[in-house]
Amino acid sequence: MLVGAGIRYTVITSSRSVSGGYTTYNSATAGINGPGFIARGITFRNTAGQLKGQAVALMSASDLSVFYRCAFQGYQDTLMVHSQRQFYRECYIFGTIDFIFGNAAAVFQNCIIYVRKPLWGQVNVITAQGRNDPFQNTAISIHNSQVLAAADLKPVASSYKTYLGRPWMQYSRVVFMKCYLDSLINPAGWLQWQRSNFALSTLYYGEYKNFGPASSTRYRVKWPGFHAITSPNVASMFTAGNLIAGRSWLPATGVPFTTGL
Repeated sequence: MLVGAGIRYTVITSSRSVSGGYTTYNSATAGINGPGFIARGITFRNTAGQLKGQAVALMSASDLSVFYRCAFQGYQDTLMVHSQRQFYRECYIFGTIDFIFGNAAAVFQNCIIYVRKPLWGQVNVITAQGRNDPFQNTAISIHNSQVLAAADLKPVASSYKTYLGRPWMQYSRVVFMKCYLDSLINPAGWLQWQRSNFALSTLYYGEYKNFGPASSTRYRVKWPGFHAITSPNVASMFTAGNLIAGRSWLPATGVPFTTGL
C-alpha cells in the first residue's frame, strides 16, 4: 500500500520514454506487479513530453488493485492497465494518444479524464484496449466519469480531433457508461487503427446513457462492433460488480465504490 498526502503533495515522477531507448513497458515511472496493491493520494507522472512518444506514468499488472484519488499525468500511453483486475476511483488521467491502454479488466468510477493538447497534426485517442482473445474477460469500463479538455487543449480544442478509443488488438473492448462527454469528442466517437479495417467487426465498443454535448450516438461509427447500449442487463456486464467481481474484494479495501449501474 502506498498512501500519499494528496495528488498535489505526493508526486512520483520520471521521464523515461520509447524515444529515450526504453520499451513502452519499461518506460513506466511506476510499475506494480504484486497482487492486492492500493495507492491513495498520489500523482504518478511522466515528464518525457509530447516529442518523445510513448512514455508511461504508471504500469499496473496487479490483480485486485485499487487506485483512489490518484492522478496519472503524461501524453502518449500515460496509464498502462496491463493485466488482471483493477479499480480506479476518483482519479484524474491526463494524456493525448492511447493514454489508457492495456488488457486488464479495469473499471474507472467517478474519474475525470483530461485530454491534453497533442502535437500539431496528431489526433487524440483516449483508450486502446488490448484484448486479443474473445474468451478473455477483459475490458476498459469507464463509469460515471467525465471526459474534458485539459487547460492547454481547451482554447484550441476545435483544431484537434479527439476520439474515445481505437482497437489496439483484435477483440478490443471498451464501454463508457453514464459519463459526461464534453464537446471535444468527435461525433464519430471512435477511430480506426491506422486507417485500416482491422478489428471493426470483432471489437466491442459500447456507450450507455452518457450525457453532455458529445454524447449523442447518432453520428457514431457504423462498425459491426459498435453498440449504442440500451439494455441495463447488457450494461451491467461492465460494472464493478460483474467485470471485476468487486463485491468479493472491494469492501475490504475501504474505498467507496458502486457495484451496479
